[in-house]
Amino acid sequence: MSLTTETVAESAAVHEDDPRRSWAAVFALARFEARDLLRYIPVVATLLLYVGYTAWTLFHEKEGMDAFPALQDADRDTQSGPLLLGIALFVCVNRCTLRSRRRGTDRQFDVLVMEPWRRTVAHVLSVVPFAAVTALVVLGEFTRQALRPGAVGHGSLAELAVGPLYVLLCGAFGVLLARLVPSTFAAPVGVVGLFVFSVFISTGTSGAEWSRWLSPIVGENSGNTVLPSDLIGRPAAWHALYLTGLVLLLAIGAVLASGGRTVYLKAGTAGALALTLAGAVGQSGGVSAELEAAREQASVSPQRDQTCVKRVGSTYCAFPEWTGRAGTWAGAVDRVQSLAGGTAARQPLLVRQRVEARYGLSGDGAIDPLTAPGQVTVGTRWGGNRVPEFAVAVASVLVAGDESKGSELCDGRVVTTMWLALGGASHPMTDLANVRLDDSVTGSAYVLAPTSGLSMTAGQTDVLRELLERPRGEVTASVKRHWNELTASGVSTVQVARVLGAEVPKGAMDCAEE
Repeated sequence: MSLTTETVAESAAVHEDDPRRSWAAVFALARFEARDLLRYIPVVATLLLYVGYTAWTLFHEKEGMDAFPALQDADRDTQSGPLLLGIALFVCVNRCTLRSRRRGTDRQFDVLVMEPWRRTVAHVLSVVPFAAVTALVVLGEFTRQALRPGAVGHGSLAELAVGPLYVLLCGAFGVLLARLVPSTFAAPVGVVGLFVFSVFISTGTSGAEWSRWLSPIVGENSGNTVLPSDLIGRPAAWHALYLTGLVLLLAIGAVLASGGRTVYLKAGTAGALALTLAGAVGQSGGVSAELEAAREQASVSPQRDQTCVKRVGSTYCAFPEWTGRAGTWAGAVDRVQSLAGGTAARQPLLVRQRVEARYGLSGDGAIDPLTAPGQVTVGTRWGGNRVPEFAVAVASVLVAGDESKGSELCDGRVVTTMWLALGGASHPMTDLANVRLDDSVTGSAYVLAPTSGLSMTAGQTDVLRELLERPRGEVTASVKRHWNELTASGVSTVQVARVLGAEVPKGAMDCAEE
């Protein structure tokens, strides 16, 4: 049964007189297109992979440094998950938009009441449910991190918005490309073009700060530096504004390319362009002079920004977001001091949190050791290898007096220091491997610490390994009994081994003798 010209005209008149009914049809078509996207294997596969993997990480028990997340970094960690989903939606939404052209039904659509530009709006809206799912996953992922007992810091809502906005951006771009280049080969070429563009803006302009922020997702070169939230310096709010404007600009551009010419669309284009330009200009400002000064102060004079608390005689000074971790640090200090003898077992220490913030998130600069007696450095990361590294710093101060002298230890005191650091650990041999640069428990190696570490010879390693394998109480009593002798300047590794009843291995030389 075919429609007559009078029927079409009458339907069109009703359509124009009742905009609510026309928009209801747009939303109904958008729901249909969203369900249709779930028929595409790339969309379903990437969606299930994204949701499934994130759910697994939420309920998987975290260990090491992952159990102590910094929320100012955890918000950025949510941005990489939607990458594949966005690419899949870009390709599949483009294909859905070209469905009528591939099947030769464009002429049949010409007799329908709904204008072509409204159908384009429906295709753009079909991506919204996927962006909503992404937002829920992002929120769940970040909330789980925030609820971990060791979590510190503050997240950014603008950073969390990047994932959902990226999904919307990919969908809108897929629709626009279909309207501008009505070919099924355009989407694969577009994926390659986007990759080349992302590489170009990150490297083609000598790594300029303004250019890398043109990319939807902006990562950092290093994940080892954790800064206080107010020293991050990422223009996250401007970037979210830039992405919002870009999504609107691409979506409205697709509608205009489909024949939409209403005054609202033209005004929306101007507004979207203004948002995009405002965000692009705002995010290209770089690091302000005030932020550079704050980073300098946090790096050189952290005591001006820190709060100090006392725990069992020692003082713990930290940046505001880390003050709750003083009890954890105190537990590590008590464990080391419980193995020491003489006055070191009761020596008050000043544990100060330090960070190299002058180079931003991309800097991994080493922190110079403290020269003041009884002061110990602790970093902004905790858990995993950071725990035995901190224990090494505490032990070196108890043995040598300060961090600077501790990093210069070369004689038998290295064995005493390492015993204090690892002797009270639950898994001392594992910690020994973790704290050494080459992850070994034999031979010579460099031992890591929050500042400068120390070097161990093969002979010192052999003596220490034997001590760690013996009953802890037996070695502890011997260390306390011979404390002055074991910490005397110039004591050799051979002497330490004999005093503690350990076998003197062949070639048990100190580093000065090698």
